[in-house]
Amino acid sequence: MQKKIFFSPFLFILLTTLSIFTVHASTPDLLPLQHAWAKTNYELEGEAQLEAFSALIAQAKVLVEQSENSAEALTWLAISQSSTASAKGGLGALDFAESAKENLERAIDKEETVLDGTALTVLAALYHKVPGWPVSFGSGKKAENLFKRALEVNPHGMDQNFFYAEYLFDEGEYKEAQAFLTRAQNAPEKANRPLADEKRREEIAALQEKLNTKA
Repeated sequence: MQKKIFFSPFLFILLTTLSIFTVHASTPDLLPLQHAWAKTNYELEGEAQLEAFSALIAQAKVLVEQSENSAEALTWLAISQSSTASAKGGLGALDFAESAKENLERAIDKEETVLDGTALTVLAALYHKVPGWPVSFGSGKKAENLFKRALEVNPHGMDQNFFYAEYLFDEGEYKEAQAFLTRAQNAPEKANRPLADEKRREEIAALQEKLNTKA
């Protein structure tokens, strides 16, 4: 198993990119938030990105209230918070990561299959990426369990398979990682997330290059 270091006095590494998923028809107000997140995550940097993520968190909180704490809105609030943690870095990221975890857990308690396994996948990725005790809540075992639950919900999803492949790669399970990465490569694209799909394909290709060196 490879030892991973995610924390130093100067750097706190969370997800560099997070998943973007199809919004259920029952929550149409989330679609503009989804597209705004993609542009913020992939096209902005520095203070402009942080300001945009802060605005997305505020919008998501309004949608959570308006939807009476729907699982979909809670999930997107958590995605916005997680992305803010990633962009912010340092010890200041911890509060955003913890808030994201809490909201994902709330969403899963309401509807485990929300957004085709999105909440499960993002929570699994957080457990995989953040430092463990005593710094934060990171846990490889919890991450793996959540990834497997997400894949039961959405076995052919691009994001579910990619993030699990990334986890397996970090754990040194290269053969298994390749199997799930191949599933991600073969996953169908979705019409309402062109930018996110393009960027995810780039990440899939980058992970494939890493796996090729392990063959």
